[in-house]
Amino acid sequence: MGRAEARKAQQQRGARRAPRGRVKDGGGKAGKPTGIRRFFTWKKILGTFFGMILLGMVALVGLYFSVEPPDPNENALTENNVYKLADGTVLAQVGKTNRQIVPIAKIPKDVQNTFIAIENKSFYEDRGVDLKGVARGLFNTATGKGKAGGSTITQQYVKNFYLTQDQTATRKLKELVISLKVDQKMKKPEILAGYLNTNFYGRNAYGIQAAAQAYYGVDAEKLTLEQGAYLAALLQAPNQYDWATAGPNGKRLVMVRFNAVLDNMVEMGELDAAKRKTMQFQEPIKPKPVAGMEGQKGYLLQAADEELKRQTGMTDAELKLGGWEITLTIDPKKQAALEAAVQEELESKLDRKGRAVDSAVQAGATSVDPKTGSILAMYGGTGLSEQWASNALRKDFQPGSTFKPVVLASALENKSTTQGGKPITPNTLYDGTSKREVVGSSIPFNPQNQDDKDYGNPMMTVQSATNSSVNSVYAQMIVDTKPENAKKTALALGMQDREGWPADKPAMSLGTMSADTAEMAGVYATFDNHGKKVTPNIIKSAEHKTREFKPVVPIGDQAISRKTADTVTKVLTGVVEDGSGKAVRSSAYEAAGKTGTTEKNVAAWFTGFTPDLVTVVAMFGDEPGTHVQTSLTGTAGGGRAGGSSFPAAIWKNYTLAALKGEKSSSFDLDEADMGPTQAPPTSTIPSSPSSPSSQSAPPPAPSTTPPPTPTPDPTPSKTPPTTPPPTPTPSKPTPTPSKTPPTTPAPPPMPNL
Repeated sequence: MGRAEARKAQQQRGARRAPRGRVKDGGGKAGKPTGIRRFFTWKKILGTFFGMILLGMVALVGLYFSVEPPDPNENALTENNVYKLADGTVLAQVGKTNRQIVPIAKIPKDVQNTFIAIENKSFYEDRGVDLKGVARGLFNTATGKGKAGGSTITQQYVKNFYLTQDQTATRKLKELVISLKVDQKMKKPEILAGYLNTNFYGRNAYGIQAAAQAYYGVDAEKLTLEQGAYLAALLQAPNQYDWATAGPNGKRLVMVRFNAVLDNMVEMGELDAAKRKTMQFQEPIKPKPVAGMEGQKGYLLQAADEELKRQTGMTDAELKLGGWEITLTIDPKKQAALEAAVQEELESKLDRKGRAVDSAVQAGATSVDPKTGSILAMYGGTGLSEQWASNALRKDFQPGSTFKPVVLASALENKSTTQGGKPITPNTLYDGTSKREVVGSSIPFNPQNQDDKDYGNPMMTVQSATNSSVNSVYAQMIVDTKPENAKKTALALGMQDREGWPADKPAMSLGTMSADTAEMAGVYATFDNHGKKVTPNIIKSAEHKTREFKPVVPIGDQAISRKTADTVTKVLTGVVEDGSGKAVRSSAYEAAGKTGTTEKNVAAWFTGFTPDLVTVVAMFGDEPGTHVQTSLTGTAGGGRAGGSSFPAAIWKNYTLAALKGEKSSSFDLDEADMGPTQAPPTSTIPSSPSSPSSQSAPPPAPSTTPPPTPTPDPTPSKTPPTTPPPTPTPSKPTPTPSKTPPTTPAPPPMPNL
């Protein structure tokens, strides 16, 4: 073979070995790639890869500047209101989300570190994101391998507070961008607080405060390191890791995480290794149902809400947003004693289904500490399902004769005098004749005493008139004092000026205005507190992260002088010792009080106090369904149900229980002034029904020694110039209309005792 042939053969063999898709050009060089290989070269692949990275970076930068943190989730901000008793016991939680947001300062540092140790050890050093964790999470989500993981505490906070729990790549990208911005704008402690307050811990507990109560029955600030370690371990799977319901595997897994928390804290330098070895798992308490509105709880919450709204100016809608931790002044032992007293002395005796009268009976009560104004116990009714509005705070019934001490206080405070110009004191004499028309009033009024009974034959002291709650005496006294002055004193003592309370009618002496038990408790507490005004309050403290609560000032300035207050108290001790309040007498305490029974017996009251406790108990006739006021007569199959019956029995039962074990104190009434003892005028001729008192005019040569049987002045008392001389009548006369004024007297109301 020649050289030319050999060269030709070599070229042919080379052509067979050449890769497919390539052709040689005329110069013998390889041609351009053909087919799919034209699109994939190393240069193109690398160029595309880096181009995509660049585009991704540009997209992330654009995303960073275009995405702003949205408004917070409604659920992240929703809280409930928590109500506690005075001893810290949780009374109730109200709201659709069991959460109470607490500041980071109220979460112990050790507890904070337990969450950091298990969730994000680099929390204080990172920029809010973990890029490796994000990449892993995105890959897992995109490939369907499970939920995204590797989130920092900042990312979890962003997810809880701004976003949703959806496991999508779009949500994860938003979470990444917002986390970067949040980390720049917020301080780490704020982020940590947000994270701890927005997590779900199981047992219907949202946030660390609710979790602390649900699992350990304490506030977050009382959590120990071990308790915090369990709550931190719990977060991964709250339902599976709840020790009370977890199976063997769940308990094993949560213990693994619990130990990891403590070991990581040692690694972080936040826990001493030797101390770590001594730490043991603290088993949580068993789950408890969320406190509701059963029993008296609903009524106590109503009272607290009303006081909170008054003091803050909030609306109902604003209050329902939640976030309040409200501690009431209610003493749980006294509250239980009051509930037991009502049950024993009233409810156990009623037949609500078999007796029509009983079905209409409602009871309400308020008990107050006169030195602090704190409401220690309150009874609102049989329950919200039967009686929605609290009977303790209802203002549609009259207080009856419990108002009479206010009239006496006004007479003493204003240094009022009788029609004859004599000072009114507890020893001043008045005519106790039933239906005796008052003198000196432009409005006719001749009230009937209970059972139309005449008292004093006819003269009696103010003390005796108070003991027996004599209407005719107090009707004249309010005229002597002037009704407008009596009203002014009532308002100073804490009563409220409501529509339908005219200041010029002598009938006001019988308590014809409206009032509630808390209001009257404040009035009598002011007497008990030597005249310094007492405003009953039921909120001990109230805290909210954005709103301020300014509590009422429970003890104010002198509403009336100490002399007046002590004198009234002294008179009211006589009511208990020798009057309509005898039913509450006991050697266990020193007491003062006043009964009250309203017109037609639709309400009955007993308002009494010891030096340390003021309690008002009231009964109301309230027809079910219609809420028409109806008579209490026949309650429990008995007769007339006045203030000295069921209300007094409840008061005594409760007071004995409430003061049990407490040192009994005595009234300090050194400034009480009963006034000089007065001798009734001697006469065999009965006084005129128009004669208000033996002091209508100075009697001629009165005897210095009263005769065995007091008799009125032998001559008719002189009436004011505008009134013609009355016609003498027997001591128990058939009422004769007065000639002045010419109008017909109004029909007398039923007696108020």
